[in-house]
Amino acid sequence: MICARMKPAVSGLKNEFPGKVTPHNVDATLPEAKESIRELGFKSHGLVVRDPNGTTLWKQPDHQVRIESVRAALHEILGT
Repeated sequence: MICARMKPAVSGLKNEFPGKVTPHNVDATLPEAKESIRELGFKSHGLVVRDPNGTTLWKQPDHQVRIESVRAALHEILGT
């Protein structure tokens, strides 16, 4: 549920954290994504880090997403 400008950076996290991160880009304009957006408290889109069980570990809403913050959060979550 990220904007198009972040999609390449988010996809690249798989290479930055090999074997530990599996990025999934979701089209926030699809009807089935709207409920998730609402539940996460986002206005239109954002970025979510979840564990393998689907539990939300970290999130940033809408246009506040900064890839540097995502990297820092992943390092903290993964203990790297």
